[in-house]
Amino acid sequence: MMEVIMAIIVNGGDARSTSLIAIKKAREGNIDEAREMLKDANNAIARAHEAQTGLIQAEARGDKVEMSLLMVHAQDHIMNAMTIRDLAEEIVEILAEKKF
Repeated sequence: MMEVIMAIIVNGGDARSTSLIAIKKAREGNIDEAREMLKDANNAIARAHEAQTGLIQAEARGDKVEMSLLMVHAQDHIMNAMTIRDLAEEIVEILAEKKF
């Protein structure tokens, strides 16, 4: 269980950081690099979501999934990462339209 929770936290954190780097790259005019960073962020979110889905499926099967503060923290990480990634995608496209 701890490995799954840590996978969510680590990948969520990676996605958040990579999304913020994408915004910085776009601000610098490196739109292609920014878009690559967003692809990396999407991959990290996919890995976090895969771990999260495993927990959901286990609970749906009737397996007891213990709710802990660390589990709540992991869920917070993935949701925050997804929000930041969504905003980063919009910001990168807005900056791309400025035609550096």
